[in-house]
Amino acid sequence: MGWNSWNHFAGRITAADVRAMADAMVSTGMRDAGYVYVNIDDTWEGSRAPSGEIQPNAKFGDMKALADYVHARGLKLGIYSSPGDKTCAGFAGSHGHEVQDARTFAAWGVDYLKYDYCGARDIYPVTRENQEALFRRMGAALHETGRPIVYSLSQSGEFDIWRWGPATGANLWRTTPDISDDWDSMSQRGFRQLDLGQWSGPGRWKDPDMLEIGNGGMTSDEYRTQMSLWSILPAPLLAGNDLRTMDPATREILLNREVIAVDQDPLGNPARRLEKQGEVDVLVRDMADGSVVVGFFNRGNAEAKAALNWDRLGDRFSRGALARDLWQHVTLPSTKAFVGLIPRHGVTLLRINPAGGEGK
Repeated sequence: MGWNSWNHFAGRITAADVRAMADAMVSTGMRDAGYVYVNIDDTWEGSRAPSGEIQPNAKFGDMKALADYVHARGLKLGIYSSPGDKTCAGFAGSHGHEVQDARTFAAWGVDYLKYDYCGARDIYPVTRENQEALFRRMGAALHETGRPIVYSLSQSGEFDIWRWGPATGANLWRTTPDISDDWDSMSQRGFRQLDLGQWSGPGRWKDPDMLEIGNGGMTSDEYRTQMSLWSILPAPLLAGNDLRTMDPATREILLNREVIAVDQDPLGNPARRLEKQGEVDVLVRDMADGSVVVGFFNRGNAEAKAALNWDRLGDRFSRGALARDLWQHVTLPSTKAFVGLIPRHGVTLLRINPAGGEGK
């Protein structure tokens, strides 16, 4: 969990912005809700010194001082690079300098590396063998530093990366192209993950890209859907908005601790599609405490009715269930079924325990 600069700032990001985001993560309560990483995406890179050591550009200056600033607030710093000579935005990549860059990142105090294959397309044929070899090279270099650095791969899900990503030393990998701040982009990337559940779990996470919540391109219902969908999958929660200017609706979505708890459940079980009811996808996920999270996701363009008998979740629910609505923050009366109206592009997210007993 954390924040990434690209969705809002793109190439405009500066060290001052990063410091401001770190401060905002503390003042808004995001840090205390579990958002830890402050990740700088592309365009921080400068030229290389005669020794080959990568230098930050004028927008960033002293990267060690920036890391110290972030760490002093109980947060962690992330950075970006590529196995190419150049990054996607045309800045210096790590090609031929993997060991040197890994050591530099560790010396600065970096805690997270997003490694984007984009720039390597200019110097290597796009094959699985090339991608895996280059990702392994940086994975080994990070490991050799002795510093725990989360390793995140970015390459759009080519060559079924979920099958071989763990072998590179990575902790998470993108499974889709870049997200955009609109319903079609978000929903396509999120629901695509349901086919990949078996390839995800603690320490090896599928990544449908960052959150767009608060950037203005979707409705509040659609942003609640993204937060709910990413959490039930589960997927990394990396906010991508300007944390200093969040309106109340954005705060309420990003800081919903009951939904965050679903994402962060220690078992890391994948969600599965229980059934479709017209335009409503009914997704379920088994939790560590024995409860079941059920999400009713309306993918249609009009309000839709959804209903579910609790015994569909298993025999232990045959006497009814206690359902907690994670967006309304209320516990529903004990019943044997749920019936509700789901808004257009909206969601109802429930955490279910058998009637007469909690969890197991």
